Parts: sequence; C-alpha cells; structure tokens
Amino acid sequence: MDSCVYRIPPEKGPRVVAIGGGTGLSTLLRGLKLYTKHITAIVTVADDGGGSGMLRRDLGMLPPGDIRNCLEALANTEPLMKQLMHYRFPDGALAGQSFGNLFLAALDGIMPSFDAAVQSLSQVLAITGCVLPVTTENIQLEATFENGAKVIGESSIFRCKKEQDCRIRHVRLLPERPKALPAALQAIAEADMIIFAPGSLYTSIIPNLLVDGIVEAIDRTDALKICVCNVMTQDGETEGYTASDHLRAIYQHSHPGIFDICLANSTPIPPLIAQKYALEGAEPLLCDVAACKALGVEMVFRPVAMLENGLVRHNSGHLARELMDIYQNRGRTKLRQNTTRK
Repeated sequence: MDSCVYRIPPEKGPRVVAIGGGTGLSTLLRGLKLYTKHITAIVTVADDGGGSGMLRRDLGMLPPGDIRNCLEALANTEPLMKQLMHYRFPDGALAGQSFGNLFLAALDGIMPSFDAAVQSLSQVLAITGCVLPVTTENIQLEATFENGAKVIGESSIFRCKKEQDCRIRHVRLLPERPKALPAALQAIAEADMIIFAPGSLYTSIIPNLLVDGIVEAIDRTDALKICVCNVMTQDGETEGYTASDHLRAIYQHSHPGIFDICLANSTPIPPLIAQKYALEGAEPLLCDVAACKALGVEMVFRPVAMLENGLVRHNSGHLARELMDIYQNRGRTKLRQNTTRK
C-alpha cells in the first residue's frame, strides 16, 4: 500500500471509533487526537482487578480504570490537572489507588448513571471526542480453557492459564449478551473508520464484541475497519500465538470479515530486548501473512513500535499517522465528504 501525506485538519478529520481497553486503547487515542477531533472510544468494563476492582467491590460501580486512562489520553487541560488525575496514593488505605478513579467514583455517586459520570468528567477535562463504556451492566468475564477448566473474573485469567498450561478456548460475559450503550451503537453507525485497538486479546478486545448489538452495528456500517496487531505476544493470554491465531480468536467470538485490514509493526525488535521478553514468556508477534490472507484479511506493515524504558510499546504518534494514512488511501469517498464538513 503506497503512503501519502495526510493533510486534513483535525476539525474536518474523519469520525473514528476506537474499540478496546487497557493501555493499548489509551495509547492509540493519544495519537489520534492530533489528527481528528471526531473520536469516540468504546471501552470494556469487565475489569475486576487492582484499584478498579476494589472500587467495584466496595461501591458497586463499574470499573473506572480503563475509562480514566482514555479520558486522560484525550484531555486538554492544565498540566497540574493531568498530574492530579494520574496521581496514585503511596500508602495507607488508599495505597495504589489513583485520584482519577476516586474522582470518577465520586461523580458516579452523584450522577444518575455511570455513563453520565463519565460525560461529566469529560467536560471537566475538556477532552477531544467522547469516551463511552460499551455497556452499563455489571458484567464479569468467564474464560474456558482447552482442557475444559473455567475461571470467572478478568484478573484471575492470567493465574488460571498458568496453572492449566493450555490455551484459552473461548471467553463469555456473565450475564451473557448485556445491552450495549445506545450512544456506542450510534457512534459506530456514524463512523468513517473503526479501529480495534492493540491490547489484551481476551480481556480488552473480545469482551466488547460480546456485548449485544456491537458486532451487528459494525456489520451494518460501511466504515473502514482496521485491527491493530499487538507488537508482542502476552504472557498469560497469548503465548505462542501468531497474527492469524489472534484473528481466529476474534472471528470465533464474532464472525469472519468483521474488519478489512490488519495493521502490524515493521520496526525490528532488538535481539537483547527480545531475549528479555522471552524470559517472561513473550515474543515478537509472528505475522503469518499467508494464513491471514487465507482468512480474508489484508496485512499492512508499518513502523509503529518504539522502545520505552526497555519495553516495547506502540508509538502513539506513529500509529495514529499510519492509520490516518491508510484511511486516506482507502477511504477517499468518505474523506471527500468529511472535507466539506463545516
């Protein structure tokens, strides 16, 4: 695929929906806001670990962590406010808890619904675009392994996978098929481009697809649909997985053809860094192009990875730039429509 220079101002940029959770989604959003002001992040709410899990158990609220990360990524506020949102208490009863989580918890206590609390915090942070929980129902994630073992709770999947020493067969939500937030379905219907963000396959990406109405809404739209590959496999979820293994897992929990293009990293991973990851059960993701092509997916390779403190991460600016470049090449009809938007 030929590259070209993306020149559309953010005010007239495409309507982009990014789906996922964890740090992968917030990394993507941090770059996307440089190219378009029309962003909707649809975020999983199945997390039950860490500070989010504590608030979920104590207050009966939906987990705020992934939502907070996305709000921080899209925020346009004073540096002190950003620092405050990211602050984690070092000790005491609140040790490890972030102020941003507590802020959202307080808003959840005074607003009529969790999504209204998220909208209120969005206004405080003057974010670019919109952040939406995929559902407001109280859901849990259940994983079934190839040997038949089962575990309930997102935070328990890593431990159980290590104990069972076999692959995850499938995951499901409890209760099954919770209703999607109507605003999320509307955003998908109006999107010019839908991006499946990088992130944990079974705990950040797939749970969104198990919410009632999400896959059907994606099917109905003619938006350009792109899946961003992880740079590395993930210990405790996808050890030994290739790119086509990721695609098959997504298809199993939705259906074949849910996206058009798979964007993968072409930046070489230094051998010493790869060796460090290997000690932790992870490795650079093998992109088996022929197998992906057989699944009906076009692989596109772009330099989107970087090293940060000895860790391999997506470069938010490079990733967003390459995605917008692909859109300009593939979404010309919608691009012409967007440039006329006032």
